[in-house]
Amino acid sequence: MTQLCATVTHVQVLDGYCVELTFSDGVRGVVDLANRIVGRGGVFGPLENPEFFRRVIVDNELGTIAWPSGADFCPDMLYHWATGQAVSRPDSETVAS
Repeated sequence: MTQLCATVTHVQVLDGYCVELTFSDGVRGVVDLANRIVGRGGVFGPLENPEFFRRVIVDNELGTIAWPSGADFCPDMLYHWATGQAVSRPDSETVAS
């Protein structure tokens, strides 16, 4: 199976809702997740508690970060948020308009 994007291999919690991520291609970047957590509720509600937020892990099966509440983020989006680079897909996966 061909890997279409880089996956998360390491996470370190910084101040607030910021995490430093390392990806499988060696890229490292910091992502502030505050706007994607605060006020969303559901599985993201518990993440508003700083102690719970720090319980983040790398889910190797999903290739991304996750929490015990079931919350996770798409690794493609994390990569985009960390690098500013658009997520690229092979032509066969491009959605037709």
